[in-house]
Amino acid sequence: MTTSKTWLSSAACALALAAGTASAQEYDLTMGVMTSPTDVYDEMTQLIPDRVAEATDGEVLVTLSSSLVAANQIAGAVRDGRLPIVAATHAYISAEEPRISIFSLPGLINSIDEYQTVREAFWRDDVADFWQERWGATMLADGPYCPVVLFSREPIQDVASFEGKRIRIFDPVSATLMESLGAVPVPMPTTEVVPALERGVIDAVWTSMCAGAAFELARVAPNVQDWHMAPITGWAILINSDVWNDMPEDVQADVQAAMTSIEEEAFADYDVYVGRARDSITALGAEIWDAPEALQEELRLPEYTDAAYEGWYARTAEIGADGESYVQRVRDALGK
Repeated sequence: MTTSKTWLSSAACALALAAGTASAQEYDLTMGVMTSPTDVYDEMTQLIPDRVAEATDGEVLVTLSSSLVAANQIAGAVRDGRLPIVAATHAYISAEEPRISIFSLPGLINSIDEYQTVREAFWRDDVADFWQERWGATMLADGPYCPVVLFSREPIQDVASFEGKRIRIFDPVSATLMESLGAVPVPMPTTEVVPALERGVIDAVWTSMCAGAAFELARVAPNVQDWHMAPITGWAILINSDVWNDMPEDVQADVQAAMTSIEEEAFADYDVYVGRARDSITALGAEIWDAPEALQEELRLPEYTDAAYEGWYARTAEIGADGESYVQRVRDALGK
């Protein structure tokens, strides 16, 4: 094959321009990614170019780029045709599709094992449908981030210590929970967190343990607390459905096989990445404090969590969904 693929639809044409002109291969795709070094997300996305090229004998080439669109615009970029393929995070689109942030509800999904149970029961299929219906994207793979923990300048090791703290959050649910605890939620990209902590703009940040380790947050926020509060968030590899449907079935099968292998590795090696992050944090002289079960239960008291649930129910109602029934599906899957 020596000529580039001629895109058949207007959307595919726009995406081809965004991807660049192919030369010795049929599909040459630029993939939008976020900066999340050493996290499962980053490690897995780095595998994609080689895996896809190998699986398709060079027929599909993927080039990663973290500079074309902002992190919170990656999902929109695949929907509106700016990029043909992306690695998106669920949290950034949770305001538009609240069901995709079910993991954020405090006390509902509390470990990677519970995350996988719910995912396998129904949630992975639902997420694929959400991406297809609302973003016009086909989900090729999904996976977990490392656990979400709290990096803070001062210890936050009891519920009362949240009062008045300016805390970086990652979605509407965590914002509401922080407000209920008396904290001030501050939305902020991960890349801006270090200078904000150094200047005292924020006091603490909820983020992936792996990303926090990579950015060496413990140097400026040496108190690392694992409150086991909605600890797992997710990501997905998405391709614009016009681009995907324009590929022959055999090419689709090869690409999907490569993506499935990456997805399986993301879950199989999850503990390895978490262990590396813990080692990196402790190497900086910080200790990871695990909230005792009694404190976890205190944080999950209705006086703190009800507002988060009610806000989430209201947002699901706005898109015509029954949030309470959806939560019950999770509880049924977990036997809670």
